Amino acid sequence: MEYIKLGATGLDVSPIAIGAMTYGEPDRGHPIWSLDEADARPLIRHALDAGINFFDTANLYSLGSSEEILGRALRDFADRDSVVIATKLRHPMRSGPNGKGLSRKAILTEVDHSLRRLGTDYIDLYQTHRNDPSTPIEETLEALSDLVTAGKVRYLGASSMPAWEFSRALHTQRAHGWHRFVSMQDHYNLLAREQEREMLPLCAAEGIGTVVWSPLARGRLARAWDDAKATARAETDGGYADLLYTSAGSDRAIVAAVGAIAEARGVSRAQVALAWLRSKPVVAAPLVGASSAAQIDDAVASLDLVLTPDEIEALEAPYTPRHDFQGISDDRELAAIAARIPQMTAA
Repeated sequence: MEYIKLGATGLDVSPIAIGAMTYGEPDRGHPIWSLDEADARPLIRHALDAGINFFDTANLYSLGSSEEILGRALRDFADRDSVVIATKLRHPMRSGPNGKGLSRKAILTEVDHSLRRLGTDYIDLYQTHRNDPSTPIEETLEALSDLVTAGKVRYLGASSMPAWEFSRALHTQRAHGWHRFVSMQDHYNLLAREQEREMLPLCAAEGIGTVVWSPLARGRLARAWDDAKATARAETDGGYADLLYTSAGSDRAIVAAVGAIAEARGVSRAQVALAWLRSKPVVAAPLVGASSAAQIDDAVASLDLVLTPDEIEALEAPYTPRHDFQGISDDRELAAIAARIPQMTAA
């Protein structure tokens, strides 16, 4: 595994990251598709054995269970100083006032809960899961900066917002001398390229590394169009996947191009889609929500696949503009979890 720097920082990360939303006790959030600890631990260990050192989770995922499972596995299988643990906050973790958001109170509360669940003294990359319009941005950014100063967090990241909001945040941090965001976790793949208009150029100009969620378009890029079946996750996300990917005509052509290149190269479709992301310098790592060792191996194998300019052109040519849902919260998928919060223990 050849490691890269995350954006303009000195932090070494693997160019493949494991998205730990897949791991969590089923009775704490995703009863159909999440993997419990017994099934998750071998996959985390397999990723470590493959050289992956970058793991992303969030306090919301299975209401803290993902952090717990990931933390215990990394404690048992990894050198803490070698791995990079990323987590996020913003969404509801308990009912009642101050149970969500990016207020100073929420941030200082949730970081301690995440540290406890992860079983670590510090978080490498602490990310805002979405913006919080009910809290002044200065309050949020100062509180996050204080976490770095206090040593609880090493670096700060953001996720899924319009480019103008991210630009404002970066400007505000610079103006006040606060610790700045070093990464942007955004939605980017062959079927969703609207970030190329504003967000990715902004990140490139500011030295921000991007961490990509849904790099395979929720599986659509990993199989033939007519073979696409609704996954267990898609069946429980309230139609969110259909909201993200709605341009059937061009999407079908892109999926066909992925298949043609995969067949010609003798590799999987997933490898082609991930190799395309790898061709974009601003992309640090895709988040792979692996539910099998084979999926981890496939992602790692994609690092050896270099697409030609003609292949990249063939993959990109069918794309048509579509609505950009980068800044929206995935509330449809999360609504089922939020509804259960009064009956569940998040902390």
